[in-house]
Amino acid sequence: MTEIDNDKLLKDFFAENKREIADNGFSRRVMHQLPDRSNRLARLWTLFVMTVGAVLFITLGGLQAVWETLREVLIGMINHGAASLDPKSIIIATVVLLFMAGRKVVSLA
Repeated sequence: MTEIDNDKLLKDFFAENKREIADNGFSRRVMHQLPDRSNRLARLWTLFVMTVGAVLFITLGGLQAVWETLREVLIGMINHGAASLDPKSIIIATVVLLFMAGRKVVSLA
């Protein structure tokens, strides 16, 4: 109970004694003075990780696994009567899925 009272007292105190301090461009000047080093390091790290990931994907048979999976999906569609699907629809769906997979991989980096 006293915790709630203390919280209310603190909120009331800070609400009554709130003062705005003029910025006069201080924040902008500070931001311009900060080094851009972290951004370059982040880009280099991302490039390194993506390169290592691509090399591992290729060397560990990722391309073959993707190709076999796509082949099995298409064969399964044909065997289950989906042969009447428009080829343009299949191509669009494949492009959309590849785009979404690429976005997911990039977001993990």
